[in-house]
Amino acid sequence: MSKHAATGPSGGDLPTPRPRRKRVVLADSRAPVTVLRTVTELEEQTSWAEEVVRGFIRTQFRTAVALALLVFLLFGSLPLLFFLIPTMSQVSVAGVALPWVLLGIAPFPLLFGIGYWYNVLAERHERDFVDMVEK
Repeated sequence: MSKHAATGPSGGDLPTPRPRRKRVVLADSRAPVTVLRTVTELEEQTSWAEEVVRGFIRTQFRTAVALALLVFLLFGSLPLLFFLIPTMSQVSVAGVALPWVLLGIAPFPLLFGIGYWYNVLAERHERDFVDMVEK
Protein backbone atom coordinates (compact mmCIF):
# COMPACT_ATOMS: atom_id res chain seq x y z
CA MET A 1 0.00 0.00 0.00
CA SER A 2 1.50 3.32 -0.99
CA LYS A 3 1.15 6.51 0.98
CA HIS A 4 -1.19 7.88 -1.72
CA ALA A 5 -3.57 4.95 -1.31
CA ALA A 6 -4.30 5.70 2.34
CA THR A 7 -7.65 7.30 2.83
CA GLY A 8 -9.06 9.03 5.85
CA PRO A 9 -12.57 8.86 7.34
CA SER A 10 -13.89 11.22 4.66
CA GLY A 11 -12.59 8.93 1.97
CA GLY A 12 -9.99 11.44 0.71
CA ASP A 13 -6.25 11.34 0.87
CA LEU A 14 -4.71 12.59 4.10
CA PRO A 15 -1.42 14.37 3.78
CA THR A 16 1.28 12.79 5.92
CA PRO A 17 2.48 15.28 8.51
CA ARG A 18 6.07 16.32 8.25
CA PRO A 19 8.21 15.42 11.22
CA ARG A 20 9.01 18.38 13.41
CA ARG A 21 12.51 19.66 13.22
CA LYS A 22 14.55 19.01 16.31
CA ARG A 23 17.28 21.23 17.56
CA VAL A 24 20.42 19.22 18.18
CA VAL A 25 22.67 20.57 20.89
CA LEU A 26 26.06 18.95 21.30
CA ALA A 27 26.61 19.97 24.89
CA ASP A 28 25.18 22.19 27.54
CA SER A 29 26.99 25.48 27.19
CA ARG A 30 27.04 26.13 30.94
CA ALA A 31 28.53 22.85 32.26
CA PRO A 32 31.87 22.72 30.38
CA VAL A 33 32.85 26.19 31.52
CA THR A 34 32.65 25.16 35.17
CA VAL A 35 34.45 21.89 34.57
CA LEU A 36 37.11 23.58 32.46
CA ARG A 37 37.60 26.27 35.08
CA THR A 38 38.01 23.66 37.83
CA VAL A 39 40.39 21.54 35.76
CA THR A 40 42.38 24.64 34.86
CA GLU A 41 42.63 25.62 38.52
CA LEU A 42 43.81 22.11 39.39
CA GLU A 43 46.41 22.18 36.63
CA GLU A 44 47.63 25.64 37.61
CA GLN A 45 47.66 24.60 41.28
CA THR A 46 45.86 27.63 42.62
CA SER A 47 45.35 27.93 46.36
CA TRP A 48 41.83 26.50 46.07
CA ALA A 49 43.05 23.57 43.98
CA GLU A 50 45.88 22.86 46.42
CA GLU A 51 43.37 22.75 49.27
CA VAL A 52 41.08 20.39 47.35
CA VAL A 53 43.95 18.03 46.50
CA ARG A 54 45.28 18.26 50.05
CA GLY A 55 41.83 17.27 51.37
CA PHE A 56 41.71 14.31 48.99
CA ILE A 57 45.17 13.13 50.07
CA ARG A 58 44.19 13.59 53.74
CA THR A 59 41.11 11.42 53.21
CA GLN A 60 43.15 8.68 51.53
CA PHE A 61 45.77 8.86 54.30
CA ARG A 62 43.15 8.63 57.06
CA THR A 63 41.68 5.54 55.43
CA ALA A 64 45.11 3.90 55.15
CA VAL A 65 46.01 4.69 58.76
CA ALA A 66 42.67 3.43 60.07
CA LEU A 67 43.01 0.10 58.29
CA ALA A 68 46.68 -0.22 59.31
CA LEU A 69 45.64 0.31 62.93
CA LEU A 70 42.99 -2.37 62.51
CA VAL A 71 45.61 -4.83 61.26
CA PHE A 72 48.00 -3.86 64.05
CA LEU A 73 45.33 -4.30 66.72
CA LEU A 74 44.21 -7.66 65.34
CA PHE A 75 47.68 -9.16 65.03
CA GLY A 76 49.24 -7.28 67.93
CA SER A 77 46.60 -8.56 70.32
CA LEU A 78 47.29 -12.23 69.52
CA PRO A 79 50.53 -12.53 71.52
CA LEU A 80 48.85 -10.74 74.42
CA LEU A 81 45.92 -13.13 74.16
CA PHE A 82 48.24 -16.15 74.26
CA PHE A 83 50.09 -14.64 77.22
CA LEU A 84 46.90 -13.95 79.20
CA ILE A 85 45.27 -17.30 78.35
CA PRO A 86 48.12 -19.84 78.26
CA THR A 87 45.76 -22.77 77.67
CA MET A 88 44.97 -21.42 74.18
CA SER A 89 48.48 -22.29 73.04
CA GLN A 90 47.78 -25.97 73.74
CA VAL A 91 44.57 -26.11 71.68
CA SER A 92 44.92 -27.73 68.28
CA VAL A 93 42.82 -27.32 65.15
CA ALA A 94 42.97 -30.21 62.69
CA GLY A 95 46.19 -31.40 64.34
CA VAL A 96 47.87 -27.97 64.15
CA ALA A 97 48.45 -25.82 67.21
CA LEU A 98 46.10 -22.82 67.41
CA PRO A 99 48.93 -20.24 67.56
CA TRP A 100 50.28 -21.59 64.26
CA VAL A 101 46.84 -21.37 62.67
CA LEU A 102 46.22 -17.84 63.93
CA LEU A 103 49.69 -16.50 63.14
CA GLY A 104 50.64 -18.60 60.10
CA ILE A 105 47.45 -19.25 58.15
CA ALA A 106 44.69 -16.82 59.18
CA PRO A 107 46.58 -13.57 58.43
CA PHE A 108 46.71 -14.16 54.67
CA PRO A 109 42.97 -14.15 53.90
CA LEU A 110 42.47 -11.43 56.50
CA LEU A 111 45.17 -9.21 54.97
CA PHE A 112 43.77 -9.87 51.50
CA GLY A 113 40.30 -8.85 52.70
CA ILE A 114 41.56 -5.67 54.34
CA GLY A 115 43.60 -4.81 51.24
CA TYR A 116 40.53 -5.31 49.06
CA TRP A 117 38.47 -3.17 51.43
CA TYR A 118 41.10 -0.40 51.24
CA ASN A 119 41.04 -0.57 47.44
CA VAL A 120 37.24 -0.21 47.40
CA LEU A 121 37.38 2.76 49.78
CA ALA A 122 40.21 4.44 47.84
CA GLU A 123 38.30 4.10 44.56
CA ARG A 124 35.19 5.54 46.23
CA HIS A 125 37.21 8.52 47.47
CA GLU A 126 38.62 9.02 43.96
CA ARG A 127 35.13 8.92 42.43
CA ASP A 128 33.91 11.46 44.98
CA PHE A 129 36.87 13.69 44.18
CA VAL A 130 36.26 13.47 40.42
CA ASP A 131 32.53 14.12 40.93
CA MET A 132 33.33 17.18 43.04
CA VAL A 133 35.77 18.48 40.42
CA GLU A 134 33.30 17.97 37.59
CA LYS A 135 30.49 19.89 39.32
